[in-house]
Amino acid sequence: MSKTVMMAATTIALILTTASQAANNNDAHFRKLESRLEQLQQQLELTADAVEQSNDDQRTTVGGYGELHYNHLDKAGDRKRSIDFHRFVLFVGHEFDEQIRFFSELELEHSLAGEGQPGEVELEQAFVEFDLDDTTRIRGGLFMVPVGILNETHEPPTFYGVERNPVEKHIIPATWWEAGAAVAGQVGNRGLSYDLALTSGLAVDPAKVEIRGGRQKVAKANASQPAISARLRYTGMAGLALSGSLFYQGDISQRSDDDLGAAMLMEANAVWRHGPFGVRALFARWDIDGTAATNTGKETQTGYYLEASYKVTPRVGLFARHDAWSVKDGVEATQQNVGIHFWPHEDVVIKADLQQQNDDAGDADGFNLGIGYQF
Repeated sequence: MSKTVMMAATTIALILTTASQAANNNDAHFRKLESRLEQLQQQLELTADAVEQSNDDQRTTVGGYGELHYNHLDKAGDRKRSIDFHRFVLFVGHEFDEQIRFFSELELEHSLAGEGQPGEVELEQAFVEFDLDDTTRIRGGLFMVPVGILNETHEPPTFYGVERNPVEKHIIPATWWEAGAAVAGQVGNRGLSYDLALTSGLAVDPAKVEIRGGRQKVAKANASQPAISARLRYTGMAGLALSGSLFYQGDISQRSDDDLGAAMLMEANAVWRHGPFGVRALFARWDIDGTAATNTGKETQTGYYLEASYKVTPRVGLFARHDAWSVKDGVEATQQNVGIHFWPHEDVVIKADLQQQNDDAGDADGFNLGIGYQF
């Protein structure tokens, strides 16, 4: 109970005592007054409880994002005309106190989940974070791997293009989450920060050696071979963010009876904004040990993209992006997108882009439309 309510209750108690002492002179009158004051005290106590409950509720926050996509694409012998509510996501967070907080992210993909349905319900984040001091925090639970540009920040109003870029989809592979423990903090006061995590890892199929297909999504995941990830990030110059990440796993298949071994991902990216101009660039490379990787031509998997954007007005933006990623030895997929975005509100975006691919990327050419939001 707050100090104000306690003072009010004490005052009422004194009034009641006085009223009781005076009751011998005018018993009926003061009994009525005593009853009324008791009712007032009860109301004050109920109000105090409601205020305390309201303060607790304010420490719990709800948010989310979503995006609807229309794809109008053509390739040899095939036409794609599809509309899909690609993602519907809810965030729930809670601050237990000033040092301890919880964050979660629950996603429904492709609108409908269940047996024979195209979508999935996924728990993408659920972790508790503790502040050790003003510059260092630790977290435990299920969280995004600290790598790439989109993996941790992928709400539709925050990136250009209807669909997420294919390099971060196939090579990173975003969105990518694991379970474990992590520490993060600032180094001095010059804009340098770090992340270091020990987590569950991938379980890549040795017959395909496809990174994206190796995500276990912490669903009764094989944890025989944990992984280590680390990131350094520099944001000490206005409008510029530079990051470099490493991810290492002693056995990328989680099995000792196959021909896949250790794997390392090295990734670097830069985001620069100056007035209406923006640039994003990313490079990522996997090095995978084992004859299975060699036999499939996937012992080295690389990808990069370069994106330029220009804000015509604060609500209208134009962009162009080139993506390239390896399919196997000597085979490179490429994709180009150019498009326009309109933000009727800073948290709502309407998107349109043209897409062109080479044969190794699937040769899907056409246009995409989308609408997205965050709150």
